[in-house]
Amino acid sequence: MLPQQIVFGVLTAAIVLSALRVVTSKNIVHCALYLVVVLGGIAGLYILLAAEFIFAVQLIVYIGAIVVLFLFGIMLTRAPMGAAPDLDNDQRWLGAIVSLFLVDNFSEHPIQIF
Repeated sequence: MLPQQIVFGVLTAAIVLSALRVVTSKNIVHCALYLVVVLGGIAGLYILLAAEFIFAVQLIVYIGAIVVLFLFGIMLTRAPMGAAPDLDNDQRWLGAIVSLFLVDNFSEHPIQIF
């Protein structure tokens, strides 16, 4: 197994786990910090693809600007910093069923880029 494949697997696992934590965390500041991990992992994937310019843009624009803007917005609006139990709803099963239908739809009709 090539070292690039190992790095790709590690980055992919970090991206997927952090993306799940972005949508499941009840602390909004933690969500923003998990988003930093997701965007940093994607920047790492750009390095593996030898796309250095896109890597730099990913770091400067997304991690350096967008996430900082999110954090400033969170802090300036005086959002509650602790866990907020009212951010959850009872529609998880409906969301899971809809996502299964979407996965089934994409598997029958794959998106063709070229």
